[in-house]
Amino acid sequence: MKKVLIVLLTLVAFTSCKNEAKTETPTIGADGIEKTNKQNDGLTLLSGEFSYYKDAAVLQVGNSSIYGVVLNEKMHELHNMGKPYRKEATDGVIVQIRGKIIPKAEGEEGWPNNIDIKEIISVKEPTVKNEVIKIGK
Repeated sequence: MKKVLIVLLTLVAFTSCKNEAKTETPTIGADGIEKTNKQNDGLTLLSGEFSYYKDAAVLQVGNSSIYGVVLNEKMHELHNMGKPYRKEATDGVIVQIRGKIIPKAEGEEGWPNNIDIKEIISVKEPTVKNEVIKIGK
């Protein structure tokens, strides 16, 4: 009887152990807000319309913020991922990316801020179709 009781207690003890999932532990940032390790890497999450044409790339976030995009391997990867959604070379696609915001250097032409893309999260077709009247070809 004691052996059965010991076996049952052992069985219950092993089955009641739970497998803990590994989670990111939050840390307190310089601004006093809890942040995960991914949020502490200095990258910014941006969503907007990405356009690339003839060695110029921009990311328009909302109606007022426009960022120049650093021309690098990730930018070309993003451009290639958006090709199925474009009808013309100048069409933009909706993207969600993480990158480093770089202020424009003094005396340099371009947008006030540039974004150096580090991670591509998603690429989608624009939901709103722009109706443009074209004259001639």
